Amino acid sequence: MIDVMHQYAEIYVDVPVKNTDRAFDYAIPESFRADIRVGSRVLVPFGPRKLIGYVTRCKTTTDTKRVKAILDVLDVTPPLTTELIQLGFYMADTYLCHTITAFQSMIPAVLKGKYRKVVTLGDQTDPIIKGEKSRVVDQLIQALQEKGLLMLEQALQVVEQDRILIRKLMENGLIRVEEQVGDRVTKQKVGWLLPAEKGVLQEALIQLPKQAKKQRELVSYFIENHHEIPLQSLLTEMKTTRPTVRKLMDHGIIKMEERERFRDPYQNRTYQRTTPLPLTTEQQQAYHQMVVAIENGHYASVLLHGVTGSGKTEVYLQLIEVALKKGKECIVLVPEISLTPQMVERFKGRFGELVAVLHSGLSAGERFDEWRKIRSGQVKIAIGARSAIFAPFAHIGLIIIDEEHETTYKQEEHPKYHAREVANWRAQHHQALLVLGTATPAVETYYAARTGELTWVQMRERVQGRALPTIEVVDMREELKIGNRSMFSRALHSAIVACIEKGEQAVLFLNRRGFSTFVLCRECGETVACPHCEIALTYHQTNQSVRCHYCGYATGLPTECPSCQSRHIRHFGTGTQKVEEELKRTLENIRVIRMDVDTTGKKGAHERLLRQFGEGKADVLVGTQMIAKGLDFPKVTVVGVIAADTTLHLPHYKAGERTFQLLTQVSGRAGRHERPGRVFIQSYNGDHYSIDYAAHYQMESFYRTECQMRRNLHYPPYYGLFTLILSHPDRLKLMHASQQMASQLQLGLQDIAQLLGPVPASMPKLKDRYRMQMMIKYQLIPEHNHLVKEVVRNAIQTDDAALRIHVDREGRWTQDWKKD
Repeated sequence: MIDVMHQYAEIYVDVPVKNTDRAFDYAIPESFRADIRVGSRVLVPFGPRKLIGYVTRCKTTTDTKRVKAILDVLDVTPPLTTELIQLGFYMADTYLCHTITAFQSMIPAVLKGKYRKVVTLGDQTDPIIKGEKSRVVDQLIQALQEKGLLMLEQALQVVEQDRILIRKLMENGLIRVEEQVGDRVTKQKVGWLLPAEKGVLQEALIQLPKQAKKQRELVSYFIENHHEIPLQSLLTEMKTTRPTVRKLMDHGIIKMEERERFRDPYQNRTYQRTTPLPLTTEQQQAYHQMVVAIENGHYASVLLHGVTGSGKTEVYLQLIEVALKKGKECIVLVPEISLTPQMVERFKGRFGELVAVLHSGLSAGERFDEWRKIRSGQVKIAIGARSAIFAPFAHIGLIIIDEEHETTYKQEEHPKYHAREVANWRAQHHQALLVLGTATPAVETYYAARTGELTWVQMRERVQGRALPTIEVVDMREELKIGNRSMFSRALHSAIVACIEKGEQAVLFLNRRGFSTFVLCRECGETVACPHCEIALTYHQTNQSVRCHYCGYATGLPTECPSCQSRHIRHFGTGTQKVEEELKRTLENIRVIRMDVDTTGKKGAHERLLRQFGEGKADVLVGTQMIAKGLDFPKVTVVGVIAADTTLHLPHYKAGERTFQLLTQVSGRAGRHERPGRVFIQSYNGDHYSIDYAAHYQMESFYRTECQMRRNLHYPPYYGLFTLILSHPDRLKLMHASQQMASQLQLGLQDIAQLLGPVPASMPKLKDRYRMQMMIKYQLIPEHNHLVKEVVRNAIQTDDAALRIHVDREGRWTQDWKKD
């Protein structure tokens, strides 16, 4: 609690614009002084509105002449710790975002507040509105008298959408329209039944009439079982109804009390408890190199570089056990929701109720309750995707980022943080161990390990000495020459058939969902594009539709070309749906499970589909990137990559790196247990260094080649990089703003950085907004780091509310170790 002398609070208010990106002083009413702490959410007046704000400092004096008072404290326990407030300031400075945006990125969505206008009765009781409007006014007053308040939208429905009438009623004092702030989800309440004293129950049993059989049964139950019980449990156990219970409550025989209950997404599942497994020699060496930091309680950062199947997860589990014995808490990040079921099973099996799970597959209420378990100290381990790095633990001893190279650890919206960088900041703050685990490190992480910025721990062998799968690169150009126009090469098709005949399983990977990639007119050559994004729509056979996978626009499959009205319109390319259909067409009675965004949209779909595949209910698993890593199925012996070139030709300097990582990871799904594995990489560009090195397990050669390319072209990790995306609904205004900003940047940067652009972004229109891009490359030396950042910060300030500027900063990874 704060000292009673603290009479003022510095508060960041929920208005993410440049003029309000600072702390405002508010008076702390005496009644709130015991409740307000750094990190508290409060309700404050801001102009004519009431808004949510975050307390960042409490103090005894203020220089502000007219200080408004805090209206309310929204939480008993502040949702942000003092540490997370400091982290918010770091993120705002590092990623050039508004401070309130950084704070809000760290809390569950349900706590970000819901602003709504409500209508209540005013002080005036005599409606002065006469004539034909008096009828609806009387209806509005009656509704307010009955319900106490109405949403503004409900009030407008009563008065037939007459906003002028609502304004008149406000001016006359008959009604009030106020802004109300509340959370987006409520805490779950459960009714508990409490029986009266035994004597009262026995007396009631005598007095109840014999025909009231159900009531008598309940009273007898409570005489024999004189303890409280949840209402739902009693209804199920006694096969009775709520009206029967209510009658006993009316007679005072039992009473009901509402109690809060945490939602538990895993309450109906049982996990077999496990014990630590004996470690291999390599695992033991890796464990000993890392555990020292936990035991001594000092900061260390480690790259755990282990081949697929080398047993990294068991090492994680045993490190966590040491941290828990030291009284510390642990955060474990996984990159995809599809990894979570198997990971949850391993962690729940080892640590039981000490584990909280945070990922987007949970409902908002479940995520909120898992977060509250962390905040209240009921759990000691948080496992989840990117945002789990903000778990509000107070005594972190270990942070693990599994598959640390994954692009999903980078936030796409403001603030564009990288979970790896945030994890490093928190590990330094808590003097904790940070473990970055992967078989294919990000180039930046590899460089940091190579240059000694972090400890490099390697595990080169699979558990029990199992061999890595054999990899064959299939040149699809040669397949075309011999007349094979199928999406499956002869080698892959034969391997799938042999695999199924032996009772084994196969995994087919394709980084596209849908049936076909695009729909094309063969008369004029036009593709059917999204009207809001100007990118090709994807054909989905299931409901004969074409969809935009960026903005969600969907329409039926056109029968003629929108440009030339030709009927020669066809769908081209290959998607996961098409792979599934082709398998079923060419292989009789084959059982296929398809996993992509379309089939896993419903809650629990990931876990259900993976469980079915693990139980042998399908021969082939077809999927997108979500199946490329982390999954471990004993019967999988064949892996096929349908189109390895998909990521290779992306307009990004990391295209080669992502291709190498993806191929290495997906190959690692084969032969992880007793049966040997085979991998088939189908490509039209098989001699590219990323594919060639992945196929021959030449990891060191790949990283040396990639690093040399990055150095020559002035990209991270050798150079810093700012990418600025400007968007506007008006193309001309966007071009003018881009040129103005470029001139300002060029003037400020002088000769210390290279400015590229402005040019149209790789996706020039998205969701009805035109987009331009600029790129700034600069040397990673301290004086340049700060100067470039300040020049960019000043340049992105704009008074045009319709202009949006997204700043993406890269190349700080090695700099972060030095806390520049």
